[in-house]
Amino acid sequence: MTRILATDGIEKKAVKKLEDLGFEVVQEFCEQDVLAEKVKGFDVLVVRSATKVRCPILDAAAEGGRLKLVIRGGVGMDNIDVEHARAKGITVANTPNASSASVAELAIAHIFSLARHLPLATVSMQEGRWEKKACKGIEIAGKTLGLIGMGRIGRETAIRASALGMRVLYTNRSGHQPENDPYVWVNLEELLARSDFISLHLPAKKDAEPLINRSLIEKMKDGAYLVNTSRGILIDEDDLLDALDSGKLAGAALDVYQEEPTKNERLYRHPQVSLTPHVGASTKEAQMRVGAETVAHILKQFPPEENYRGVS
Repeated sequence: MTRILATDGIEKKAVKKLEDLGFEVVQEFCEQDVLAEKVKGFDVLVVRSATKVRCPILDAAAEGGRLKLVIRGGVGMDNIDVEHARAKGITVANTPNASSASVAELAIAHIFSLARHLPLATVSMQEGRWEKKACKGIEIAGKTLGLIGMGRIGRETAIRASALGMRVLYTNRSGHQPENDPYVWVNLEELLARSDFISLHLPAKKDAEPLINRSLIEKMKDGAYLVNTSRGILIDEDDLLDALDSGKLAGAALDVYQEEPTKNERLYRHPQVSLTPHVGASTKEAQMRVGAETVAHILKQFPPEENYRGVS
């Protein structure tokens, strides 16, 4: 029987389908030292962002000789040492189409939140205060959105922002510019200087320094807003907070953090920061798509035998 270990959970319909097909699905979060031993008894490892699949885990799996497939339920795979896995004969896959729309919608929601001071308005109302003047906002139509990263999520964000009347600039690491692209490619420095809102949509390189630091913030337009629904390591949180305190930046919205759950009290209590607890892909629709893509990867690697229960 093919055994599947899902350390960060898996959508319940996907579990049922796999079990109906005769697979064994174990859902259990494991610390790194436990995972290194436990993974030896499984054919498939399914993770999200919480579990890190680094070289020691993969070496242990290769030693066990059973693990053949690692699936990242999501877009980026920077929490997996992909090349090392492949060198050990372990296939690595992700679900790139599943959560793009959900993360893009959250990025747009955070832009609205910053533009109309929704966190401040909510907290002040809950405390019995009527802060109309403090909640005076701006319209996003006619503003410029700069996207750093233009993969699936970045493009979904661009589509929605454009429909709301925003001008969309983007830059990416590859410098690739599709023909007849409705959005404008610029280099990073020009994007920083021209954008009213900047949204990050790129994976983090392993052991890399934060992309957004004091020097890059200084190149941003005064009073700009920064949104990050991508990876927490992309932003130096202390430099960001200093920029908010000085007035260089007008606000920031974060779904991801350098440490999760974040313990940065200065950050989560800052009045100019809109916060969510890494929920970009946490919609019913995205989870169903993640589950369906996960099942498809498993069935491709481990086709169900004829004597399974016949569920297609």
